Amino acid sequence: MLKDAIDLSAVRRVLVIKLRHHGDVLLTSPLLTTLKNHAPHAEIDALVYHDTRDMLSGHPALAELFTIDRQWKKLGPLGQLRAEWQLLSRLRARNYDLVIHLTEHKRGAWLSRLLSPRWSVAPGGDYGKFFKRSFTHRYPVIGGNRRHTVEIHLDALRRLGIYPSADERRLQLAIPQPARELVRAKLAAKGVSGPYMLIHPTSRWLFKTWPVARMAALIDALTARGETVVLSAAPDAAELAMLADIQSRLARPVVSLAGELNLKQLAALIDDATLFIGMDSVPMHMAAALQTPCVALFGPSGDIEWGPWQVPHRLLTTNMSCRPCGRDGCGGGKRSECLERIDEQQVLAAIAQLQQELS
Repeated sequence: MLKDAIDLSAVRRVLVIKLRHHGDVLLTSPLLTTLKNHAPHAEIDALVYHDTRDMLSGHPALAELFTIDRQWKKLGPLGQLRAEWQLLSRLRARNYDLVIHLTEHKRGAWLSRLLSPRWSVAPGGDYGKFFKRSFTHRYPVIGGNRRHTVEIHLDALRRLGIYPSADERRLQLAIPQPARELVRAKLAAKGVSGPYMLIHPTSRWLFKTWPVARMAALIDALTARGETVVLSAAPDAAELAMLADIQSRLARPVVSLAGELNLKQLAALIDDATLFIGMDSVPMHMAAALQTPCVALFGPSGDIEWGPWQVPHRLLTTNMSCRPCGRDGCGGGKRSECLERIDEQQVLAAIAQLQQELS
């Protein structure tokens, strides 16, 4: 038996801290669900970076969503200090009984000390004495592509004596109705009125992406057999340039909403698709949250740790002894051979297998 399990009946307010990128933040959603189910009387807040807030906004378990804007540094030292102090004042006013810190970020250690909760939990690891002494509980992180990130997050709860059931571990992503209506109007204006596959060829890190020639060949093969394909990408110059290169190689043009959607609108586009095809990226995790079947291509990143979570999918990798290396391309050269060796026929076969499974 766990000797230092917390008393959930004494927990009135909880702060969950996840200061990472979009996909990492979305993968915390099962923790919020589980915590609320086990402590329905408690108010659960979250603290994330401002640009990632849409990954958790609207989550039914959340009472308040606080954010840190990375643009505060542009306000100058005094302006940034004022913004930080206002945030700290708002957090202190909540009088948290429990702080759950899901990374090794030192801000979490400072907040644990400044907010003075009765209980606090953070990852184990050698992050220094200050970090170690800032928390009442530490949970071991099973890294090395051996455990999915969702389960690693849930280990924070297990360490406190809260054990998630199987049906509590699903991702959640809320979509407002106006986002759905806008996306459907955009598709209709471009002539898409029936079922479509969504392909998101890009990633924030381009070394995680498939070569443009292969992606163009895949799209041509799909449209040749009558599939409707829609393309998406973030409004980033490098991603849009990559998408333009793909489009320039196509034998038949396809509809694109690249650069036109915010995150909630992209979620609506993914939710209405019959199939999502893409890389290890935020949209892939969004597809998993929305139960849109996925075909995902993985190169340097760990597929066990970051693969599509609890959704019908096919995951494509190559059997290279060096992967997953987590590096920005082979030798740091921004090109990943483990991705380049996956060919179009493998992806087409994976799509066919998944479609057959779903039919």
